Amino acid sequence: MRYSFGTVKIGPRAKSLIEKSLEKHWVSGGENVKLFEKTFAETFSYKEAVAVSSGTAACYTAVAALHEFGADWGDEVIVPALSFVATSNAVRAAGFKPVFVDVKKETLNIDASKIEEKITKKTKGMMVVHTMGKPCEMDEVLEVAQKHHLKVIEDSCEAHGAKYKNQIVGGMGNSGAFSFYAAHIICSGEGGMVSTNDPEMAPILRSVRSHGRPDGTDYFQFDRFGFNCKMNDLEAAVGIEGIENFQNIFDLRKKNLNTLLSQMKPLEKYFYLLQEEKYEVVSPHAFPLVVREDVNLDASHLSNYLMEQGVQVKTLFGSLPTQHRAFQSLGHKLGEFPNSEYIGKKGLHFGCHQYLTQSDLDFVTDLVTGYVKKYI
Repeated sequence: MRYSFGTVKIGPRAKSLIEKSLEKHWVSGGENVKLFEKTFAETFSYKEAVAVSSGTAACYTAVAALHEFGADWGDEVIVPALSFVATSNAVRAAGFKPVFVDVKKETLNIDASKIEEKITKKTKGMMVVHTMGKPCEMDEVLEVAQKHHLKVIEDSCEAHGAKYKNQIVGGMGNSGAFSFYAAHIICSGEGGMVSTNDPEMAPILRSVRSHGRPDGTDYFQFDRFGFNCKMNDLEAAVGIEGIENFQNIFDLRKKNLNTLLSQMKPLEKYFYLLQEEKYEVVSPHAFPLVVREDVNLDASHLSNYLMEQGVQVKTLFGSLPTQHRAFQSLGHKLGEFPNSEYIGKKGLHFGCHQYLTQSDLDFVTDLVTGYVKKYI
């Protein structure tokens, strides 16, 4: 592939930290993990940051913490119908039922106006997703949560550094989940983080990530439901280098995102393009395209064409409850989530990472433009 979603390049800072860990003959969670947590929290002004083994682990650690706040097995957690599968899988892994809400085509995010109608006596929380780095309508989300006494988890895996009305994502709800997979701005190869500004939440999160042990101990005492999803010192070493270079990486990716938006602007009558409002900062995670309703263009055919030309392309997830067999047992039917289902058929995305050149951006722009001219 000439044009990928991202790559991992390990520099001298990470290599030095890795070597120190290897010299100690101990690479499970240690000094690097503690430094990564501290640096992450300080960089984004969170009170606490809890490192885990993946973005998915961050999601299910955050959701499982709801057991400590009155949630019981089989209770409900509201999620968007469209997201990466980890969001809904985390709810199920923690022993809860995902209750789906449709999204908006223009934002790819949960339609906050539809949340309240899905709340029941069994609803204990909601996990909203800042999809493709664009913040959710957090004012509306938090208003509903406060009214119904619900915990809010922000799935910020794709939204490192994004802001909504001068507030950093991952810090507005009770906790936030982040991923450090290769395609993300901060990368540790694998790995994740749970952020929180709630002093009651941090020790619970640390306990959940280590089988429910009391925070900070390794004894065979288990106080709550938990998992084994600790981060190791080798991953943390790569993550430390990433967080120390965060602003430079963010700026490079944002430049690429803005360049693509500018170059693709002539195509906005054919596609929904990402919009950055004055009150928000969109994190440059990737570049989504959704074919507009009145345009006769096959998104799957476009995706295949781009792949054949060397551009790594992925779908925009689609409706988890109605377009993916893994959720068939929940009994949802096609048509329940029309916007998510539409995006599942008509959406795609590709990268805007920091190693792409202007030539790469021109290349993908020319391919999409040429395809539109040929088939429309």
